[in-house]
Amino acid sequence: MTDQAVTAPSLDTESLSRWMDAQGLPGAGERAQARALTGGSQNELFEITRGGEKMALRRPPSYGVEGRAKVLMREARLLKALAGTDVPHAALRGVTDDESVIGSPFYLMDLVDGWSPMGAGWIAPFDTDFDARGGLAIELVDGAAKMARVDWKARGLEGFGKPEGFLERQVDRWLSHLSTFKFRDLPGLDETAKWLSEHIPSTFEPGIMHGDYQFANVMYRHGKPAELAAIIDWEMATIGDPLLDLGWVLVAWSPEGDAMQHARYLDYTGMPSRAAMLEHYAKVSGRDVSAVDYYVVLARFKLAIVLEASVARHAKGEADDRVARFGPIALELMEFAASLSRTTSYR
Repeated sequence: MTDQAVTAPSLDTESLSRWMDAQGLPGAGERAQARALTGGSQNELFEITRGGEKMALRRPPSYGVEGRAKVLMREARLLKALAGTDVPHAALRGVTDDESVIGSPFYLMDLVDGWSPMGAGWIAPFDTDFDARGGLAIELVDGAAKMARVDWKARGLEGFGKPEGFLERQVDRWLSHLSTFKFRDLPGLDETAKWLSEHIPSTFEPGIMHGDYQFANVMYRHGKPAELAAIIDWEMATIGDPLLDLGWVLVAWSPEGDAMQHARYLDYTGMPSRAAMLEHYAKVSGRDVSAVDYYVVLARFKLAIVLEASVARHAKGEADDRVARFGPIALELMEFAASLSRTTSYR
């Protein structure tokens, strides 16, 4: 969620205001003010001001994407479940699947006062203060660790995902997905898939996982010391193996990731060591991180296929030129997934 205005899609603020009145939200009787925001890539986002408070409204895109409303309701369910936990998130204010209110399901949440490195990279003081920048990484992994220790059953998330056999399903699921659009070879694909299938950790403790956990999907509070303000964009969240979120964080981490030329989208100067990241995660989450290389390989394998889907759409003329840059990233991720599988001590 950023404060950059864009051309505003239509939003029936009169009907929204009546609904807010019925929910007992701030500013009873007032007409809500709405402003479209950028933030997230799958849904529309609005800043809603009423009763002297600012909230964010999230709804499916107006052009319609099959299943998007269902995903949105899942996000709202998860945010509701996180209330009262120490996981940084935007608090849920209200949710409805009644399309008669504004023409689509939606939910309201707190508007987070913070910044994202996906805007213009590191902002002051983190652009020049490398010690402070390192704190951003520790806060990132701290958020993943706090998610991992939430008692998801006690939070009403039974049925939110299918944790049984989660790891066993991953390779076949993503190879099946790739088969629907594959248009070129991904060197290292077969080798990585075979290694992942043969080295599945024997046990894991199910927990909440974000599914796309990285710098791009968190917001920080302004100024130092570094403090995570909120984890955002929960479209891929499920109950699975939280260690995959840790693997996602470490996809391009030093020292091995230093050789990557395309997959890094931020300057890693000043970042803490991999060992320090693992130590913090283990301490906060209480989880064993000895198999972390498996999860890094799996994260690279999965991300390469996710990005390759966009590359394939671009090759067919069905996506704009901005996704063309994913082409070399997908190739590099699969290459490095295979190379790590050959050299890791995890067996």
